[in-house]
Amino acid sequence: MTERPYVLLSCAASIDGYIDDTTNQRLLLSNDEDFDRVDEVRASCDAILVGANTIRRDNPRLLVRSQARRDERVARGLPESPLKVTFTTRGDLDPDAKFFTAGDVDKIVYCPSAAADKCRDRLGEVATVVDTGDSVDLSTVLADLADRGVRRLMVEGGGTIHTQFLTADLADELQLVIAPFFVGDPEAPRFVGLGQFPHHPGNRMTVAEVRQIGDVILARYLLTGQG
Repeated sequence: MTERPYVLLSCAASIDGYIDDTTNQRLLLSNDEDFDRVDEVRASCDAILVGANTIRRDNPRLLVRSQARRDERVARGLPESPLKVTFTTRGDLDPDAKFFTAGDVDKIVYCPSAAADKCRDRLGEVATVVDTGDSVDLSTVLADLADRGVRRLMVEGGGTIHTQFLTADLADELQLVIAPFFVGDPEAPRFVGLGQFPHHPGNRMTVAEVRQIGDVILARYLLTGQG
């Protein structure tokens, strides 16, 4: 079996499963205590992956916030924050997005051959562009990351990305935070979309931890039978 990193999915959602609303304002699904927990998880990982739509919509920095955690990583011979990873089928990401400009850490963009030239023209000076051939296959991405020394990968969304990892049976752990409210908008993005998931009523995930963090709940699941 091809070596791949340990894949940890991290997501916060409303009680009815939404990860955002349809306004132009960022929907805060968590709280400061949980943001600090996520920062600790980030600091424990070798790379963080988000989808291109998350970069466009949320413009995340994806850096370790705590100075103490950054210092501890440096003391272990690591960069202050994990490697940043994304993939795109069209190659139309903005090189001025915070994903590329924030933090002195490496960035990798995976794209199919059809978009490779466009990616290199737009992003070649701010990221390493990797041509994945006819399509962006998650197994290929994970194998390449393993070759680059990534042993623990944190996937922070969005919903399309989580769906792809889960339906492909390429996730080892799910950390799902539940916010104490509803969104109730069918046009808003959800935690996952439609798909055939390997975990269903006949193949349940294992509950590893349930914890109250202020006004939210963390449910941590282990996805058994992973690679």
